[in-house]
Amino acid sequence: MGVVTPQIAHFEAPLSLSCGQSLANYCLAYETYGTLNTERSNAILICHALSGNHHIAGTYADDPRQIGWWDNMVGPGKPVDTNRFYVIGVNNLGGCHGSTGPSSINPSTDRPWGAAFPFVTVQDWVHAQAGLADHLGIERFAAVMGGSLGAMQAMQWSLSYPDRLAHALVIAAAPKLSTQNIGFNEVARQAIVTDPDFYGGDFYAHSVIPRRGLRLARMLGHITYLSDDAMREKFGRELLSGQHRFSLEVEFEIESYLRYQGDKFSERFDANTYLIMTKALDYFDPAAEIGGGDLSRALSHAKASFLVASFTSDWRFSPARSREIVKALLDNRLPVSYAEIDAPQGHDAFLMDHPDYQQLVAAYLNRVAEECA
Repeated sequence: MGVVTPQIAHFEAPLSLSCGQSLANYCLAYETYGTLNTERSNAILICHALSGNHHIAGTYADDPRQIGWWDNMVGPGKPVDTNRFYVIGVNNLGGCHGSTGPSSINPSTDRPWGAAFPFVTVQDWVHAQAGLADHLGIERFAAVMGGSLGAMQAMQWSLSYPDRLAHALVIAAAPKLSTQNIGFNEVARQAIVTDPDFYGGDFYAHSVIPRRGLRLARMLGHITYLSDDAMREKFGRELLSGQHRFSLEVEFEIESYLRYQGDKFSERFDANTYLIMTKALDYFDPAAEIGGGDLSRALSHAKASFLVASFTSDWRFSPARSREIVKALLDNRLPVSYAEIDAPQGHDAFLMDHPDYQQLVAAYLNRVAEECA
């Protein structure tokens, strides 16, 4: 993909939020890849998952090691081919990578928003993304796609703006979180809010980071994103020193890996953003929101064609949850392709190199590209 440059879009019109509050103004960080065609018909919006951001592909001139989180999927000649599509990545509202969020300055106090930043939902993100599309002069997306929480946004696009997208690619998703998943999120949040350096969400004023809480939240999350087979294959029960030390220090390779991931995450992610985004995951439930509890009724508002993909080893968002989406789409006689990929990596498989998975996305988007021509 080469070197890319992030951009900032500023919005002065108020944005009403699902929580009942509104933002008088806000900004969104985004990146674009490829070229928008004359008809403005070849744009694809890629929505990020919990810990993602707008940096989907390529590198930065001042930091060539910072490769986009879906660089294996997006770029010239790749499944999301930037020789054919104009691809947009955006850091969601409430994020911590350039978009307005808890670490941004609250104009009414001249201090970081902190705990005062309003809760946002998937619906709010989609409304803000629609504003970015307007800013870029895009009336209709060829496709909106994402994995995990990003896939939930693609689903919401098909409901909130059914006439503004032709295709929705819903990968490694669920129509709502299971009780167990909400439980995982709450444990992660408690790790953060009980960190003495959290200060009720206003840790910025104390020039500290709730590092311990963020580390624990990430370690817990990372375990759930991987399958048991993947962890056993990668780490087994290998000891760093080859023998037991009979201490609470790091002994097993898996312990070292999780601590490394936790440390790295605590340096780059805002604690309040983590809380807000996990709550957005918990709240997502279009069946309850507009279908009276019936997913088929909720998806009757959609008009897009769908690609739904799941992974056999994903126990956090299992294939059965994707099949719920497929059934609801078929109930409405909507065009839907479904694939269950045999992959060992667990939920994180949607980020990995896998020939069958990448060929599936490439084949589907080839058809989309032909429609744009």
